[in-house]
This record gives sequence, structure tokens and C-alpha cells, in this order.
Amino acid sequence: MPLPAIPRRVKIGDAAAFAGTTPRAIRHYHTIGLLAEPERGSDDRRRYGYDDMIRLLWIRRMADAGISLDDIHAAFEGTSGIEQSLARLEESLASKAAAIEAQRAAVNRLREVGSPLGLLSPLVTGRLRDLPPGALRSADLDTLLVTERILGPLGAAVQADRFIVLATHPELRAEEERLADAEAALEDTMSPDDPRIEDLAAQRCDHETALAAVIEGSGLQEALNDLLDREDEHAGEEEDGARMSMMEAIGKMPYDFSPARVRYEERVIELLHSADQAGDREQRTC
Repeated sequence: MPLPAIPRRVKIGDAAAFAGTTPRAIRHYHTIGLLAEPERGSDDRRRYGYDDMIRLLWIRRMADAGISLDDIHAAFEGTSGIEQSLARLEESLASKAAAIEAQRAAVNRLREVGSPLGLLSPLVTGRLRDLPPGALRSADLDTLLVTERILGPLGAAVQADRFIVLATHPELRAEEERLADAEAALEDTMSPDDPRIEDLAAQRCDHETALAAVIEGSGLQEALNDLLDREDEHAGEEEDGARMSMMEAIGKMPYDFSPARVRYEERVIELLHSADQAGDREQRTC
């Protein structure tokens, strides 16, 4: 049986097809000196021989393994730096594998929980997953998402106590929603010096104090401590980059607050701080 015609040299398109790449990639290899440019034929087109194809196949194998073109060049040159390059590549692959595993875990949590709560950290999801359906508002999840971005999973897990209390105490939930509606009404037409701002800030302070008292007496802190005792299960859980301070977040997270709303938020912080200081003084005198 006669063999098919065996070319002595092939055009760039055939070389690319056999190696599993593209003519554009081969031309780039020529440009950076990774693959010597072969002589052109009488039609002024490149013709690739056996040795060219062997080199091209090894380039593609190394590139498919994730080795950078610079490191491939170093490997062909036999320089000692290739071992360091391979060590960096192995570290990078391990990091990617960990990221993929974290993504798989997040997908599984989302499927199991059946709501966006599953996209938060396991620490936060674990604290809230037993609440009845509808107990968590969309705004609650939004707040936890922002808190995780700023303070990390532990900060959001602490904040979760607040939403557990709101979900299980209808009278506090009703007050929370009333205050939220009143806060939303602090529009640009209201002066920052309007006396209603001071009154509303005092109401918010009282509400937060009541929430804190329920949290303190509910045993939620003990439950959180149990979770923190197993913190090593979530070690290194720093999704989406580094933490940022509250002040940095204020400059990066848009809320479109009116001047009246900004003044209100400032007064709430001041009143809560004053209440904390008064509580500390009372404890010291007891």
C-alpha cells in the first residue's frame, strides 16, 4: 500500500494546525526569538521542516503546562533560572487549585442554602442558615456583603447577631423598618440643622442599645465563641482582596446620602459612643 505524499517542508498554516496553535502565535514566537524563522520558499512563504516542528511541539507542550514564554526560552537556553520559574509556576497552580476549590464550595453552599446567603462566607452562612424562610431581608444580606468586604468573615459573623435578633423579635424588626423609612426621608431638601435629625438620631441610638441588650442576653455571643474556637477551619478565608478601613470604605462605597443624612449618621455615631462611655463609667463605679 503506497504511503500518502510526505512533505519535506510545510507552510505555516499546516505547521500551526499540526501543533495545535495558530499562525499568529508562531509569528510571535519568531518575533521574540523563541522559534527561529525558517527560510522562505520561491513563493516567499515560510517553510517549516522536521526540526522546526519538534521545537514548536515542545513550545506548545510547555505553554499548555502554564510555563511562560520567557521561561520556555530560558529552558531551551539551559539557564539555571528555569528551576525557580518552575517553583513559581507550581506555587501559582496550587493557588489556582485552592481558588477553584473555594469556588466549588461556594457553589455547593449556594445550592444547599438556596439563596444569596450561600455566597457569603461559611462562617456567616453557618450562623444564619437556620433562620426561617423570609426572616432575612434583602437589605440585611446586602449589609452583610459590604461588611464582609470591609471587615472580613469574622466581622460579618459578629454583625450576624443583629440580624438574628431582628428576625426573631418582631417588635424590634418593626422599629428597624420604621427607622429605615425615616432615614430614607432625609433628603436634599432637609437642612442638616433640622431639629428632627437630632430626634431621629436619638431614636436610632435607643434602638441599637435595645438590640445590643437582647444580643447580650440571648446567648448568641457564646454561640459565636464556639464558632471562633473552630476558626482554623476558615483560616485564610480572605476573599476578594485585602481589607480596608471604614474610612477608606466611606470614600469608595457610594450611598448617595444627602447632607442631612450625613449629619444624621454622624450624630448616631456620636450618641452611641457617648452611651458606650457612660456604660464604661457605670461599670467602673460598681
